[in-house]
Amino acid sequence: MSDRTRRIKIRSIGIYLPDRVLTNQDLEKMVETSDEWITTRTGIKERRIASDDQVTSDLGVAAARMALDRAGLKPGDLDLILVATNTPDTIFPATACWVQKKLETREMPAFDLQAGCTGFLYGLIVAESLILSGTCRRILLVGVDVLSRITNWQDRTTCVLFGDGAGAFILEESHDDSGLLSHFWGADGSLGELLLLPAGGTLHPTDEQTVRDRLHYIYMKGNDVFKHAVKRMGESALAALKAAGLEKGQVDYLIPHQANLRIIDATGERLGLDKERVVVNVDRYGNMSVATIPVALYELQESGKLQPGEIIAMVAFGAGLTWAAAVYRW
Repeated sequence: MSDRTRRIKIRSIGIYLPDRVLTNQDLEKMVETSDEWITTRTGIKERRIASDDQVTSDLGVAAARMALDRAGLKPGDLDLILVATNTPDTIFPATACWVQKKLETREMPAFDLQAGCTGFLYGLIVAESLILSGTCRRILLVGVDVLSRITNWQDRTTCVLFGDGAGAFILEESHDDSGLLSHFWGADGSLGELLLLPAGGTLHPTDEQTVRDRLHYIYMKGNDVFKHAVKRMGESALAALKAAGLEKGQVDYLIPHQANLRIIDATGERLGLDKERVVVNVDRYGNMSVATIPVALYELQESGKLQPGEIIAMVAFGAGLTWAAAVYRW
């Protein structure tokens, strides 16, 4: 997809981060690990954890309300609620329907999209098609995960990685030069077993044995996922830039999925970007899955560094295995 006259834009961004902070020092008391071990391998120092009385839709609604307020809109001004999540409130109804209920609005369509940590960019691409086709005028896209509920806190190799959070975009058609210029996306289902939640579906329905075997928690072959993530994130960003007719030297900011600082650094190096052009918050939030990109873009916007006309490359990788990149002119 190349640069074109019609495109979609982000009207506003909202985020929500739980109050509870879980530090590496806290984890040292829970499992056999250390701040030095975690920091060296991941770059993470702390992460946010939802309270016991919060569910995924609660975090999503908080981010959605901020986005609506910043846009000067009401829930009834939306045409669609699209929620990217890997940790739904319930298998069904969709978390998007719970979000709709809590926003106290009805009638408009609402559905979930699940594509691992890549889900938010997949959602952005889907929203573009719906808006430019005329199906929807204005879409609420929410990326939210409560990964703490599916994290095995006895597994020191994975429990140090994940956090909870939410981000939301209000999307509509652009009437100026700003907006989504291009995207690139893909998947390889043959690699699905490298990162999965084994039980709870029809493959391994929930029973006493799956609970005893701790199959309702994230399972990951970390070294294999790392290698694929570095390769695919770099390739995806370059492919999306090519589709936009841009060179990597024209990127002003890279917003990569915040999974691991080493993956982030490798992606920035692939694009030839100085570190100050690569947005990083994994040290403060860990891997929030689909929430990482909207939260990072919000923080970049709030920093005052981002100027109109600047080029942003967003790129993600996740379970599936899935990957996507999007190029955006601010």
